[in-house]
Amino acid sequence: MGTISSALSLMSGALDADQSALSIVANNVANASTAGYTEETANFQENDPVTINGISYGQGITETGATSTRDKVLTERLDQQQQLASASSTRLTALQSVQGLFTVDSDSSTSSTAGDIGSDLTGFFDSFSTLESAPSNNSDREDVLSTAKTLASDISGAATSLNSQKASLDQEAAGVTSQVNALTTSIAQLNQQIMSTSPDADAGTLEDQREEDVSQLSQLVGINQITTENNGLAITTTSGALLVSEGASYQITNGTVDGVTHFFVGSTDTTSGLTTGGGELGGYLTARDVDIPSVLSSLDQLAYSVSTQVNALNNTGTDLDGNTGTTASPLDIFSEPTEVAGSAAAMSVVMTDPSEIAAAASGEGTGDSTNTTAMANLANQTIVNGQTPTNYYSSFVSTLGATVSEVQTENTAQEASVTQLQTQNDALSSVSLDDEASTMTTFERCYQAASQVFTTINTIMASALNLGDETTVS
Repeated sequence: MGTISSALSLMSGALDADQSALSIVANNVANASTAGYTEETANFQENDPVTINGISYGQGITETGATSTRDKVLTERLDQQQQLASASSTRLTALQSVQGLFTVDSDSSTSSTAGDIGSDLTGFFDSFSTLESAPSNNSDREDVLSTAKTLASDISGAATSLNSQKASLDQEAAGVTSQVNALTTSIAQLNQQIMSTSPDADAGTLEDQREEDVSQLSQLVGINQITTENNGLAITTTSGALLVSEGASYQITNGTVDGVTHFFVGSTDTTSGLTTGGGELGGYLTARDVDIPSVLSSLDQLAYSVSTQVNALNNTGTDLDGNTGTTASPLDIFSEPTEVAGSAAAMSVVMTDPSEIAAAASGEGTGDSTNTTAMANLANQTIVNGQTPTNYYSSFVSTLGATVSEVQTENTAQEASVTQLQTQNDALSSVSLDDEASTMTTFERCYQAASQVFTTINTIMASALNLGDETTVS
């Protein structure tokens, strides 16, 4: 039944609830700039009413704690997009470094590391054309060897730089695992705390910390998330390797296979899955195992074809001393490659005597230039995978540029998506000081209203005690 005592009890509960709600608002304001903090909202629950003689009497309200304002679907979508953007960004940086090896500087007419291989090819074959008119001219013969050395040096220099970049990417990739393992260990520990303290409700700050760790992890490696019982979390790589299972974490270890770093979870080699999975690690591995090997393969094919074709023709002709190349005493201009792989890095000029250039056809005198003409004509023959040397190189550079452009476009779109999702998540979960001010005003008014009830009851009781004379007892 409604009594002064019950009214006081109701208002006392209301004051406690409003005070708790104001404390939650104060905590939000204090953490407005805290990275990863999620806005909390107060929860109110109506107390069970009391029924007397068929009439229900309300028993007020209780503040039951705070709930973080989060959308797990949105945050997981953000994590997925971050791992894609991180992978493409890392890969793009590596590809741009590769492209820089073959990009001609407009000021110096050279690339950042070596000369322009395309111009080197043209200059090399043009030197044979010059030699045609005076096959015995020693200066022109020296020019052939000079242009050959420039070509070989620039091709081998580019291959060496590519192998150095590959080794650097290998080290970068290996370094990521320590960061991944630290985060998975932390997530497992937070899982244990959350499952033991908040198995059926939002864990507040603990969940904020876990989400922050998962967000950082998704930028390092491609992951899938699975919510388990008791508010736990299981995490696997995108290829299915288990990294976290509730309170347990499983480390990624490194090992060398065929000279490069491979990655293992337990005894399982997960390198291939990590390459396509996303995150920084996926970007490093894609550049290391796909992009750079593809560029090296193209460069190897160019070096192999030019070296073998030029050497073969020079060995069929006659040099200034009337010699023709033999197996025992070849007249090789370039080091003779035994296979395509590695030809670029090993390319060099082995001929030191310009008189050994076989300008004449076999059996002809030193004034003949038939063989020189044949070597000059290699520039227009499809000796490199069905293309001329310069066309092959131009196609190779264009293909590399197209790949860089494609990855750049992909990364731009992914970064835009990350920004959009982050904006949506911030609008939902981050602290808005304007909203907190409005909420605080509401709870202040509620607190004032409850306090005013006490004042009113005090006035009523004073009047009752003094039989209407308020001046006797106040």
